[in-house]
Amino acid sequence: MKSGRLLSILLLLQTNGRMTAQRLAEELEVSVRTVYRDVEALQTAGVPLYADPGHGGGYQVLAGYRTRLTGLNTGEAEALFLAGLPGPAAALGLGPALAAAQLKLRAALPPALRADADRLRTRFHLEAPGWYAEDDEVPFLPQVADAVWRGRALRVRYRRWKVPTDVDRRLEPYGLVLKAGRWYVVAGPGPRTFRVDQILELAETDEEFTIPDDFALTPYWRGYQADFHARLHTADAVVLLAPGAAARLGTAAARAAEATGTPEPDGRTRAVLPIESLDQAHAAFLALGTDVEVLAPPELRARLAATARALADRYAADRHPHGRAADRTPTPAPPTSEPVHQP
Repeated sequence: MKSGRLLSILLLLQTNGRMTAQRLAEELEVSVRTVYRDVEALQTAGVPLYADPGHGGGYQVLAGYRTRLTGLNTGEAEALFLAGLPGPAAALGLGPALAAAQLKLRAALPPALRADADRLRTRFHLEAPGWYAEDDEVPFLPQVADAVWRGRALRVRYRRWKVPTDVDRRLEPYGLVLKAGRWYVVAGPGPRTFRVDQILELAETDEEFTIPDDFALTPYWRGYQADFHARLHTADAVVLLAPGAAARLGTAAARAAEATGTPEPDGRTRAVLPIESLDQAHAAFLALGTDVEVLAPPELRARLAATARALADRYAADRHPHGRAADRTPTPAPPTSEPVHQP
């Protein structure tokens, strides 16, 4: 809508300062001619917006002019309230700041939008961790966040999975990431990724550092996740799956089954699924019971068969629950309360 585009131009100029018509057109994905018309409409409406001609020129608003939040539409106002997650904000020590910011935003909204935002807050609750995940203790998160903000290096003692487990590191924290309820710090040199809850000791420093010009946190994290999953899946398993079984193995398995699956006459699907290791695949496929049959690799199939035989032996009907052979002598019937009549 044109009204929304006019507000976007005004906000872009207030945020970025001077901008050319070409740059505005690229930001809004419209033609330069459309930008000219929109700027003229803003000027006609009394917005103190003017143009600097020549090389290096562009449009800008008069210093000190600020628009009010009355230009927000319903969806934008609701999204702003929904975007503020109280859990992560509190963990970073920003809980009071978030509450104050939401209060100010609410007060600036027109009555109709304020009512919509209030209704949204009573009907939606966002929580990042999984259902069964325990909250990690992250005692040094505020210090790490402060170092990220101020651009200061940290000296930490860090616990990793390989030997030696406890190591000393100097970190240049570029940014923080919250993934499934767990905090990660992306730090140089490298950069590399560290779990914040695995920091055992931390010392703040006054050493400044510069984030490389070619580093951007969001693209880095996407690449890190893709590389992690690529390294995680080191082999493949050929399986026969009952309907719905792939979804119980997780997203990666479901996608692989959809991409490689071919139907079998008995209603099952033959598919090639990525696996991390024999141990991981053994545990995952065992949980599916008879809904999966492994065809390859042969060592995984043999291992599952051996486990199935051991389970069958353990749960055999002629065994006592405590492992002793059950007594096959029939148990005498209990006496009845009726009197016994002699012949």
